[in-house]
Amino acid sequence: MEILDIANNLKNKFSDSIEFSEDSSYIKVEATKWLEISEYIKNDKDFMFDYLMCISSYDCGNKEKYGVAYNFKSTSIGHYLEIRIEVSDNESIPSVTSLWGSADWHEREAYDMMGLKFDNHPNMKRILLADDWEGHPLRKDYDTPEYYRGMPVPKDKTYWE
Repeated sequence: MEILDIANNLKNKFSDSIEFSEDSSYIKVEATKWLEISEYIKNDKDFMFDYLMCISSYDCGNKEKYGVAYNFKSTSIGHYLEIRIEVSDNESIPSVTSLWGSADWHEREAYDMMGLKFDNHPNMKRILLADDWEGHPLRKDYDTPEYYRGMPVPKDKTYWE
């Protein structure tokens, strides 16, 4: 199934919660409907997206929004899908760890590095940085501290040369 077919199917079922343009390679979904949509794409016989390949977070720049891209594969049908969700700092995204176990660490990384919050995640805490680290290093407005616990924090590659 091609992306246009998938988008049309989802648009028919979830109408205003789906955003897609024909020159795009991904589908945008509203965070409030994400859990319902994710259950549908995993269990519906036309989709059967049983493999969550990756979750990547991104900073939307000057929009003061942050996003997450989910990459899915159906191992039985063979098609691929990317879904993106964008939220502001005071919004959250429903966790899909109950549907795809691999979402556990990916959601924690998106929280740790970008500050995205996932509702009902079973263990939402930092995974790469120390618990007392301040901020989220992948945000475009992040200011790297000069020191952490008395140690210098490298800001660029010249530190390592």
